[in-house]
Amino acid sequence: MLLTVDVGNTQTVLGLYDGELLVDHWRLATDPRRTGDELGVLVRSLLDPRSLTGICLSSTVPQLVRAYEELAERYTAAALLTLGPGTRTGIPIRYDDPREVGPDRIANAVAARERHGSPCIVVDFGTSTNFDVVSSEGAYVGGVLAPGVEISMDALFARAARLVKVDVVEPASVIGKTTATALQSGLVYGFAGQVDGIVARIRAELGTEATAIATGGLAELIAPHSSTISVVDPFLTLDGLRLIWELNVSER
Repeated sequence: MLLTVDVGNTQTVLGLYDGELLVDHWRLATDPRRTGDELGVLVRSLLDPRSLTGICLSSTVPQLVRAYEELAERYTAAALLTLGPGTRTGIPIRYDDPREVGPDRIANAVAARERHGSPCIVVDFGTSTNFDVVSSEGAYVGGVLAPGVEISMDALFARAARLVKVDVVEPASVIGKTTATALQSGLVYGFAGQVDGIVARIRAELGTEATAIATGGLAELIAPHSSTISVVDPFLTLDGLRLIWELNVSER
């Protein structure tokens, strides 16, 4: 069994694979203060660590990499692969400095090319909204980084004294009849419009109608209101980690 771990700035997503089959998954809050022992206790509450033969890790929180190394060493007999510079990914990276690209973005590109073909654009709704582009030749060629839904919401509430936090859910109509529904409309339809504008510009620059794929925690909320997103693939990052694991294991 393979455990894939996508550590984001706000949330951590774990997926348990039996071969190509995702048999279970969990979404947890990311706590950069967690130790390897705390992670061990957490993982033991979800699965039997002794069943793991491998762990593939993507982390945008550097201080947690060592904690996951301790988890693998102390609580499992599994090999750990941490996605980073030098890891075989099977995808050419056409970026001025490939070390600057987040590992989750590379995992998304690998899975998108494999599952949906190229050219394609991955729209990942996380702490930031990431747009990652795979060319017709199947290379990762860069992307766009924009503030995420929750960051934007928190910034708005921090700056506007009369506004209160609302649940990020789909409003009944675009025109809000209360402050809460007006805020919800701005978040949902505002980000859908942002996605459509950026995807349209990327397609124009590529010169082709690249498939737009949504993933991340809020993908299923925003994507239905976008005219450019055609696929929602909630576990794209996890599957990219699985594919990268398999590539590296086959090379050993």
